[in-house]
Amino acid sequence: MAAGGDHGSPDSYRSPLASRYASPEMCFVFSDRYKFRTWRQLWLWLAEAEQTLGLPITDEQIQEMKSNLDNIDFKMAAEEEERLRHDVMAHVHTFGHCCPQAAGIIHLGATSCYVGDNTGLILSSGVITAHCSLRLPGSDNSVSISQLARVISRLADFAKERASLPTLGFTHFQPAQLTTVGKRCCLWIQDLCMDLQNLKRVRDDLRFRGVKGTTGTQASFLQLFEGDDHKVEQLDKMVTDKAGFKRAFIITGQTYTRKVDIEVLSVLASLGASVHKICTDIRLLANLKEMEEPFEKQQIGSSAMPYKRNPMRSERCCSLARHLMTLVMDPLQTASVQWFERTLDDSANRRICLAEAFLTADTILNTLQNISEGLVVYPKVIERRIRQELPFMATENIIMAMVKAGGSRQDCHEKIRVLSQQAASVVKQEGGDNDLIERIQADAYFSPIHSQLDRLLDPSSFTGRASQQVQRFLEEEVYPLLKPYESVMKVKAELCL
Repeated sequence: MAAGGDHGSPDSYRSPLASRYASPEMCFVFSDRYKFRTWRQLWLWLAEAEQTLGLPITDEQIQEMKSNLDNIDFKMAAEEEERLRHDVMAHVHTFGHCCPQAAGIIHLGATSCYVGDNTGLILSSGVITAHCSLRLPGSDNSVSISQLARVISRLADFAKERASLPTLGFTHFQPAQLTTVGKRCCLWIQDLCMDLQNLKRVRDDLRFRGVKGTTGTQASFLQLFEGDDHKVEQLDKMVTDKAGFKRAFIITGQTYTRKVDIEVLSVLASLGASVHKICTDIRLLANLKEMEEPFEKQQIGSSAMPYKRNPMRSERCCSLARHLMTLVMDPLQTASVQWFERTLDDSANRRICLAEAFLTADTILNTLQNISEGLVVYPKVIERRIRQELPFMATENIIMAMVKAGGSRQDCHEKIRVLSQQAASVVKQEGGDNDLIERIQADAYFSPIHSQLDRLLDPSSFTGRASQQVQRFLEEEVYPLLKPYESVMKVKAELCL
């Protein structure tokens, strides 16, 4: 934008998403160079299709356009936009300046949304799938689906390795029955698998706006082809094919329906909710000292407290995930206020929310992959917490064992109740350890089952079918879902800052 600041200067604001967090590949996808290069590609595809269908466009004009796709004079474009107050026409003139032979046929029959909307769809499709017509420099894999598949794969490895490691479950963040570390991780994986399937659905549902004209009626192209309806349809299909889309909208106004943006950002917002939940769990487990995210050798947790090991990566994910979740409100409101065939109050909003949604998703997935590649578990801490809570959980098993040994269920229940209250008092009033088992061992009433206490208190006997559930879930749901992405699994996550 001609009136914009110098975004490379320390005296000008620059979005932290670009300067601190998102990957260079994702930043490039939403750069001016990539955007306006895509505009030029769209103008070339239109001219090629129009020539093929018989319009008087020469091979020399086509070749001139091809030769100047990357020859973008950004200074001239900015000056033209300041003069014309129209970004598309500014770039039509700038492209025409370096293509004097082709200048008269650039943008022939098209409206601004031909390049604006179709570029947005190309970017969305390409970012989600890594298969856009204009490839990312240096990598085809730094995109949403591949990133998400890698995160799921890393967490699946983690879950498999710890499928049988008992840990205290929490409901209401209060101690509950035992689960396993791997089973808890599968709760995270299941949400991410749903996000992956939703991303694939959105990708498969994306359609090209195509060649529709000012109000979607294709009237300008019908005039160009002298009323030949078949050629207009061929033109639309040819450009759609060149852009790599299987389908185009039959019905549009000047724009494609803005409900498409709702669909895309809703899926990304849902992903944000999943990541926020996962990283919140990791932060809580870090407080309990049961699990930690990676912590680098020279990393500083606090400027004032040298001993701190703050879960900085997980906190970043939560912070940015909240931003991602709120962005869906923009397309929701934009779609609701599009008057008739189109109104321009969508434009400035979409410039911000669409790019920020993908940049934010890129950041949180890259960061979550980094976390999942270096999660640290502390089994001894987990074991100690289980020992504090398990005696209370085991009381029903102890009662059943006493009944089998000939005791009265009611008498045993009363004995356990009294001893439990005494043990709870030690924990709460004195800050001591849970000594219920020691009290049971010291009480002659329970002598018939003293030899069974170790077995009755084995944590693995309290985890139900957790380990079997992990194995079945991974084999039946996760691994088949990841199979198409095996070629990208070795890519490691690298944090910008």
